[in-house]
Amino acid sequence: MSESYKSSGVNIQAGDETVEKIKSLAKSTFNKNVLSGIGHFGAFYGIDLNRWKNPVLVSSVDGVGTKLKIAFAMDKHDTVGQDLVNHCVNDIAVCGAEPQYFMDYLAFGKLLPEKAEQIIRGFSIACRENGVALIGGETAEMKMSMICPERL
Repeated sequence: MSESYKSSGVNIQAGDETVEKIKSLAKSTFNKNVLSGIGHFGAFYGIDLNRWKNPVLVSSVDGVGTKLKIAFAMDKHDTVGQDLVNHCVNDIAVCGAEPQYFMDYLAFGKLLPEKAEQIIRGFSIACRENGVALIGGETAEMKMSMICPERL
């Protein structure tokens, strides 16, 4: 028995609406190395071999943890996006590397395009401030039963 996205609690229309709301935010961070727009299953970023003689890619991933509780309590989500980008930028910088781009992953129990847009607005603000391109990511909508079925 297969379930449709809708019957599993995933709202494709909300996902499409979110992508439309965030396209310009991501594009505002692009530089000459970004080779594709958002919405693909991967992101394309060219390496400037004239600038980097022996390039080594350094990656970082971080989470905002308990800061989300504050964001939801205050109904202010753009600062969480900024915090997340800045964590990753700092983690890469302390390795002696120069951050080039950022990819996000957002997971929601119920996707609210307005909230997702606020978070990604924060991503775009911090990316521009740090000279980092927001080149893509993933937005997921999952019922709690899909994430943690033993709790239901």
